Amino acid sequence: MEPSIQKTELKKPCVNCGAELKYKPGTTNISCEYCGHEESINIDGNGFAELELYPYLKEMGAQKHSEEISMLHCKNCGANQHVEENYKSLHCVYCSMPLIIEDAYIEDWILPGAVLPFQIEKQKSFLIFQKWVSKLWCAPTKLKKASLDPQFTKGLYLPYWTFDAQLSAFYTGQRGEYYYETRRVRNAQGKMVSQRVRKTRWYPASGRVSGFVDDTLIEASKQKAGRIPTKIAHWNLKKLQPFNSGFLSGFVTEKYTIPLKQGHLSAKGEAERIAKRWCRQDIGGDTQRVTSMNMSLSDETFKHILLPVYISAYRYKGKEYNFYINGENGTISGTRPYSFWKIFSAVVFGVIIIAILVFLAQG
Repeated sequence: MEPSIQKTELKKPCVNCGAELKYKPGTTNISCEYCGHEESINIDGNGFAELELYPYLKEMGAQKHSEEISMLHCKNCGANQHVEENYKSLHCVYCSMPLIIEDAYIEDWILPGAVLPFQIEKQKSFLIFQKWVSKLWCAPTKLKKASLDPQFTKGLYLPYWTFDAQLSAFYTGQRGEYYYETRRVRNAQGKMVSQRVRKTRWYPASGRVSGFVDDTLIEASKQKAGRIPTKIAHWNLKKLQPFNSGFLSGFVTEKYTIPLKQGHLSAKGEAERIAKRWCRQDIGGDTQRVTSMNMSLSDETFKHILLPVYISAYRYKGKEYNFYINGENGTISGTRPYSFWKIFSAVVFGVIIIAILVFLAQG
């Protein structure tokens, strides 16, 4: 029997005034911004949906665990993003290029297993932006205006894959232990002096390491522009909630562009790095060499998760700039332009000050 394709209804009207209910950051409620009515989001008491990896990869064509979602494709930067129906027009969250709501199309996507809901209100993100921009040295005046304009800031759920697996690895290598010798060398002044030199004795080592690798986080988006800075890409995954579309209400959602199969290869590479680190810990000593390692993974599962950021896209003199705030902890990062005239004025002012000081010193 063909698996059924689910269709999640992302919109829910207010029972009082009919306006769209939107997720209220930091809570498990959706609320009406016009009359204040709130409703609780039903959290799945069974926890996250961890899917078996290999059976799923074989059934990709059958669209198992998929749902339909309306998407808009940005022709400028390639971002795929879910668009709210109440927008008549909007801009890409990454490059600020205009998007046309009539271009929206329906796509299937692997149903998210979990979502980390926004913990920071949009208004607070503005304050973080403003504080950050106010400290930028020689920033253009237009940049400061942009940071104050809500239309340039969007809350965005980013797609990630997480993988779990039982890891086992047999290894051979060497354990190094330091020892010291004293030798006589000639110093820069030509005198003979004693020098303590560190050396290493190597001993053969072999063994097996094993353990559970939990929630290897793999980016599922490959944007030509607007790559999320590493500085803000850290979330507390203990705050993940079982997926419910109510958490997406009022925010833009990006669809993954790195397929599951490719994400799994990246996760396997990360597992090899973890296995090598475990081997080194198992070898012990002062330093280690791993000369061979045979790693295997079993009981592999995965889930598609969504993580929150606020993005402000800004164009200055034909170049795109993005500023990011982690929607869970408020960490901020971004690129910034410089104002030529502000730098020029600062240099001229400095030259004048130096000239005055020289004049006073000569007087």
